[in-house]
Amino acid sequence: MVAVEGCEKLEADILPSARSYQIEALQKALERNTIVFLERGAGKTLIAVMLFRSYASLLRKPSPYIAVFLVPTVVLVTQQCEVVQTFTDLKVGKYFGDMGVDYWDSDIWKHEIATHEVLVMTPQILLNALRHSFLSIKQIKVLSMDECHHAIGKHPYALIMKEFYHTKHEDDSLERPRIFGMTASPIKNKASTERHYSVKIKELENLLNSKIFTCESTQFAPWKEPKVKFYNHSGIPQLKFECLMNDLTSLAKKHELSLGASGLSESRRESAKNKLKILKQTFEYCLSELGILLALKAAETYHGAKKGFSQWHEINARDDKVIRSYCLDAKKIFSEYVSPDFKWSSADDLTSSLEAGYITSRVYCLVETLLEYREIKDLRCIVFVNRIVSAISISAFLDEVLQVSLVGGLEMPFQHINNFDVIQVNIIVATSMLEEGLDVPSCNLVIRFDPTATICSFIQSRGRARVESSDFVIMVKRDESRALSSLENCINGENAMKRECLQHADAPCEETDNEVLAADSYRVERTGAIVTLNSSVSLIHFYCSRLPSDGVENVHKSLKQTACLEACKQLHKVGALTHNLIPDIVEEEADAQESRFEHVTVECEKYLPSQLVGTCVGEVKGYECYLIELQPDFQYDVNVREIMLVVHAKLDSAIENMNLKLDTNKGKLVTCIRYIGGIELSHQQVTLCQKFQLTLFRVLLDHKLERLREELDQYSRMEDSVVFNYLFLPCVGCHPDISVDWECVSSCLILEDISSVECKSCSSQKNHANYVHMRSGVVRRCLLENSLVCTPHNGHFYCVVGISEECDGSTCFGLWDGESVTYKEYYKKKFGIKLQYEQEAFFKAKRIFTVQNFLKKSGPSTSKENSNTTYELPPEVCQVVMSPVSVSTFYSFSFLPSIMHWIESFLLASDLRSFHADDSEKSVAVSSSRLLEAITTKKCQENYDLESLETLGDSFLKYAASQQLFCSYQNHHEGILSIKRSKLISNASLCELGHKRGITGFIRNESFDPKTWSNCNPHISKKELLPSKIVYCRGSTTMKSKRVADVVEALIGAYLLEGGELAALSFMSWLGITINFVNIPYTRNFAKTPESHINVKQLESILNYSFRDASLLVEALTHGSYMLPEIPRCYQRLEFLGDAVLDYLISFHLYKKFPNMSPGLLSELRSASVNNDCFARSAMKMQLYKHVLHCSPELQSHIEDLAKTCDDSPTAPTFGWDSKTTFPKVLSDVIESLAGAILVDSGYDTNVVFRTMRSLLLKYIPRWK
Repeated sequence: MVAVEGCEKLEADILPSARSYQIEALQKALERNTIVFLERGAGKTLIAVMLFRSYASLLRKPSPYIAVFLVPTVVLVTQQCEVVQTFTDLKVGKYFGDMGVDYWDSDIWKHEIATHEVLVMTPQILLNALRHSFLSIKQIKVLSMDECHHAIGKHPYALIMKEFYHTKHEDDSLERPRIFGMTASPIKNKASTERHYSVKIKELENLLNSKIFTCESTQFAPWKEPKVKFYNHSGIPQLKFECLMNDLTSLAKKHELSLGASGLSESRRESAKNKLKILKQTFEYCLSELGILLALKAAETYHGAKKGFSQWHEINARDDKVIRSYCLDAKKIFSEYVSPDFKWSSADDLTSSLEAGYITSRVYCLVETLLEYREIKDLRCIVFVNRIVSAISISAFLDEVLQVSLVGGLEMPFQHINNFDVIQVNIIVATSMLEEGLDVPSCNLVIRFDPTATICSFIQSRGRARVESSDFVIMVKRDESRALSSLENCINGENAMKRECLQHADAPCEETDNEVLAADSYRVERTGAIVTLNSSVSLIHFYCSRLPSDGVENVHKSLKQTACLEACKQLHKVGALTHNLIPDIVEEEADAQESRFEHVTVECEKYLPSQLVGTCVGEVKGYECYLIELQPDFQYDVNVREIMLVVHAKLDSAIENMNLKLDTNKGKLVTCIRYIGGIELSHQQVTLCQKFQLTLFRVLLDHKLERLREELDQYSRMEDSVVFNYLFLPCVGCHPDISVDWECVSSCLILEDISSVECKSCSSQKNHANYVHMRSGVVRRCLLENSLVCTPHNGHFYCVVGISEECDGSTCFGLWDGESVTYKEYYKKKFGIKLQYEQEAFFKAKRIFTVQNFLKKSGPSTSKENSNTTYELPPEVCQVVMSPVSVSTFYSFSFLPSIMHWIESFLLASDLRSFHADDSEKSVAVSSSRLLEAITTKKCQENYDLESLETLGDSFLKYAASQQLFCSYQNHHEGILSIKRSKLISNASLCELGHKRGITGFIRNESFDPKTWSNCNPHISKKELLPSKIVYCRGSTTMKSKRVADVVEALIGAYLLEGGELAALSFMSWLGITINFVNIPYTRNFAKTPESHINVKQLESILNYSFRDASLLVEALTHGSYMLPEIPRCYQRLEFLGDAVLDYLISFHLYKKFPNMSPGLLSELRSASVNNDCFARSAMKMQLYKHVLHCSPELQSHIEDLAKTCDDSPTAPTFGWDSKTTFPKVLSDVIESLAGAILVDSGYDTNVVFRTMRSLLLKYIPRWK
């Protein structure tokens, strides 16, 4: 089978499972445009798939062509996409509104076309893409339309064909796509005569330029005749029904009256009234057609609905409160008519419920029908209803009566269809949305609770009964002749449509009168984008929806098409609509949206301060020495000792002025660092020092002898060139006569060969009393009194502080349970160790100290045992590890990891400061300690973090960007300025800038973990970060982009706080954010006589500020609804600027005034000072509302109501925390716009703005102090 497409010959690609009629339909589709008219379940989608496969050679990339598969609903996009992916190897993309396609630009669409070969989407998306010229009709090789009977009137299917397929172009050789339609009924209208069918079928064929293919029978889905279930109408007893109706009417009036005192605007009140009216009619329908119980179920569901009411889309929060209140009262009314003792015990209760009016005869008939099928194994039933409320109440009712799994609700939850297939759900109660498209193959019973409205609905719902031997039941009211006649017409109509299609199968399509005339459309020559009379209104609404809004509607909902089309032309000419006829703001939003998700996490190196990196090369080398002095403010029986820090280069001198306070579980430990000069060390001395450090810190950190041996063994195999960051050495003497305690440093050698260690205090003669028996042999007693020993039987380390002459193996001691035993007995029973030298005196020892994070804000965890506890140890179970080394050495060294971690962090901050200072033309004085605060995140859990600086930096960055954009784009409205600002200072942008400058390597984003700390890292890499800027890296980590952005903002805050605005701008410029605070004149054609519009003198008196350019006052007070030729713009641009400057000034003021306030409290105080309620209340009190220029009756009404009720008391709540008054946003906007006007008028002098606005707010809002 071969078809010709241009110069290409297409081979039919037939699937092995294809049936004969499917192959025949495919052949027709390859020859000409075709509409396949087959019953549901006949495999129409498979024909479309084979058509795509046949066109695959023309679609495969890098071909510029695509196939488009249109489906009428969003849920079908995913379903049909999966089908195409399953049966083809083509690249398939899916598109629907929630993906944000309305805001895509041409670049995104180009990417999609270059990436995918079949695009599955809803028709409106294709129509929009064609209108905006993101897609061209000549790019589409195959255009498939599922449920193509919708192609009537102004449906997107019809408009695609009218506006783009049938449109005549100068280029008559324009290629048009192959059209392939699919339907189970080519007619969507009510069943009628064969003449009517003929007309409608021809209209569809002509519009789609296609011929209908059908066949008498597919012999695949043998449908049975529908079963008609008759019922006699019986409802609520008349008297009870009338009472209920009266109660509902009274209830509606009551809630309509309550709307007057609700504080809603007039338009909102009308909207709420209409919704109450709809709700009342809904409950009346339930009572009339379903019964009291189902009306009760509906009221319960509507009252408890979490997402509002789908038929009303989004509703205002106050509307929602009124409506829910009405539903609650309706629920109470319905409950009063139901006996409190009423409970379902069996289906026999149905009859009594019918008599009481709890249910109607229709509901009774439905339950009866379902009970007839209860013996069927794996019953899968769909009950079709015409109203959502019916689906809600019937599903809840059946769930209670039949106790089966049901699906029903305000919206059809399609995700439950899978449960339906795997026997988790027995019955689905659905509206017409389940009639079409969505595949439900396991259904074996369909019941039409409500009659079908059209022949299409009849065929579609019947087609849901897919399982063999399934039934299609239609409920009909007895003696209702019209319903029976309609049913008969539907049954006969399907055959009549098939006959009509078969009879005229060879007749050619007629030309369609193109309704899109040149005079009724506007085309952009550059791109081909088009707007028509039909699309102009929606485009204008779309444009207006993207404009800044203050909550007051200014756009009339009923707009004339001709006016809208002309408006579109003018908006394009002035650049407000792009060449693709989309609002300019949408392109800005698309760019911002694209950059917003570029970096979720970033990989970054971890830097090491350059002063701490070096090697020991050669015999002797000079080093720099610092004395670490530890000053505890608590009493403890172990003293601390001074420690010498040896580094390769001098450190930042500022470190000597810092007093680090460590939080121990005993109190504060103050650490001071002093430079004490240089020292020369040989290679051998450095090796010994490092071995001492390694031994001591591995003992403190690991508490494991085997791990210590492994580390020492590894160290011994290192190269002669020793790599180290710094050395900690115990020292003796007092400054300036201070020196290294080499005897203590040498204590690490005893582990290798204890016999090599000499003791000068011992006698040369061997005396039995001078020796003790250790686990490894006999050892001089003098070597043990200040030593570190290990007890291998339990793996513990102890510092020996003395010999307990009164304690030996025969000494008794008490156990926890009160029993008294000797040490010899205890060791035998507990550890299986027999003490050989029980007369030998025991050691007095302390357990080795635990290294903790002493920088942590909450302090280290409290040790479980008493810090003063000493232990008696038999020498023969101990092994000497270090000697001589005092317990005070171990105690002092236990703090060094935390101290050195802080020193490293401080030096990193110093390096960061020098990076900027070396590149900056002007010297900026910012302390390393402030920068350390800025690079420390809250995750470090230390006594300081970046949060307050981040708030300050964020506010300044927002202000600086706002001023720059305000001056640079003087013809752009506030919406575009806001998006440009968001893009400029977004987390993604700041993260990218920070990453490029290498700031990520300086960030402290983890709580210090002593177990991972090391003072020697041979795996250090060298990297040129910036020209002539070298950094040393020790591994890498990942970090969230927001964390990097937070640090960048905090750094800006640090420079601002210590160096002022110029310093902050200098740092921002170094980052790559160029802000120029040069005073650019603010030019616009505005009222030359401001006094004719506002009372300038009175306003200047209120503000206590005299304007040089009073037209700024006019602009600051002009609402968007006020339109005059001499006032071409409203206050929104000035509000954009004023909001930013007030946020910055108040944040800076609070930070300076409360420097020690916690970040959280500072943020709350700022929110309390800068909020809409605070500003709006001040606008009311200074009566600024009288000067606002507007033409909004709704706004005027709201302000008048406020003027009558506004509390003048100075103690009235002003911070928005407990305010019960709702102020229009316009009032707070005006305060901000006035701040913006003063800023511009004063030559961007922020001091003038702060003085003026502070005195103004203090005057009218006393609690603002």
